[in-house]
Amino acid sequence: MKIGIVGLGARSAVLAGRFRKIEPELKVVGYVDPFPARLEAMERLGFAPEPYDSIPDLVRAEQPDLLLIGSPNHLHLRHVEAALESGAPKIFVEKPVVVSREETLAMARLVARTQGEERLLVGLVLRHSPLYRLLREAQARGWIGEVMSIEASEHIAPYHGSFFMRDWRRFTSLSGGFMLEKCCHDLDLYQSVAGSRARRVASFGGRKRYLPEHAPAGRPAYLARMSPRWNGSEDAFSGEGDLIDYQTALVEYESGATLAFHTNLNTPDEFRRFCVIGRTGMAEGDFVRNFFQATDAETGTRLFETREVQPQGVPSQHYGADDAMARDLLAHLRGEGDAPHVSVIDALEAGATALAMDEARRESRLVDLAPFWSEFDAALGRSRSPSPSRAGGAP
Repeated sequence: MKIGIVGLGARSAVLAGRFRKIEPELKVVGYVDPFPARLEAMERLGFAPEPYDSIPDLVRAEQPDLLLIGSPNHLHLRHVEAALESGAPKIFVEKPVVVSREETLAMARLVARTQGEERLLVGLVLRHSPLYRLLREAQARGWIGEVMSIEASEHIAPYHGSFFMRDWRRFTSLSGGFMLEKCCHDLDLYQSVAGSRARRVASFGGRKRYLPEHAPAGRPAYLARMSPRWNGSEDAFSGEGDLIDYQTALVEYESGATLAFHTNLNTPDEFRRFCVIGRTGMAEGDFVRNFFQATDAETGTRLFETREVQPQGVPSQHYGADDAMARDLLAHLRGEGDAPHVSVIDALEAGATALAMDEARRESRLVDLAPFWSEFDAALGRSRSPSPSRAGGAP
């Protein structure tokens, strides 16, 4: 199996390593990147990719089975367009797919024009996680029933929060904003659990910690844990960029279910948890604290419980989801499995919800997404997009 890479950064190198672990004969045959930051890492993995000046050049010369796009977010639209039009059979694009409403509509038109829904795979990796699979299985077993409300959060420690404030991601024009860049995983999961798109969104937040007046004395040790990448900075407290460091959002889905979501980049004890409450019961879990449980609403009976979703002491990234996604993707490319659990349409819908959260926060208003969904469906050439639950069904 042959893979080509567009944007040879940290994430591309990680995924190439995961692929090689599962399929030792896999080859990374070429890359397009004027500044390949992880070329040495690729060579340490035993890959010897050829450099190319453009995506069409790479595809024409190497005929890769999969083209992996790991470039900065603001470049995704043009890179996906070049990949689709070059004839690449399968294209994997890292999340988020695009960085604005305008690009969301442009991507929808591109997908419709090029049969992109069948060819595009998206790196919303948490769809492949063991914890998400348990949650969807609980739904399939009827333990939750019709979803009424969801409470969820992604709380991030200072070592990780400071990385965002030093990396290129600190500029919304490049990343699309924090909700889109980091929390699109979570919004995709809960959209699939709710079984419908967001109808209305409200949001509040800002930046209180990562500012010049709150800079700690010296250079905190935690700054060394994650190094900034392209267009990076050494000062997390410079005040550069427009990323938030705390935000709370409320979502009403078309089904009537609601979501209360909170994120904070200055949390000393990390967690990434959810509580899904339905007519029949409740499911709770935490990706970081590694537990899941389901409880019957009427009797209070614990229907399922585990304090070890991921085996203790087993190294993993994204709570075991990276390896699972690599297995799923490779099986699909070999023709041995269905398309992976998330479609490009799911990803665009979750991304549009994240963008609406930032719009609501900036403009201090309730955002009604109905007009946008009409534009989105028209761009796809559909009268109505299928429910997100189609791709996120229980395993």
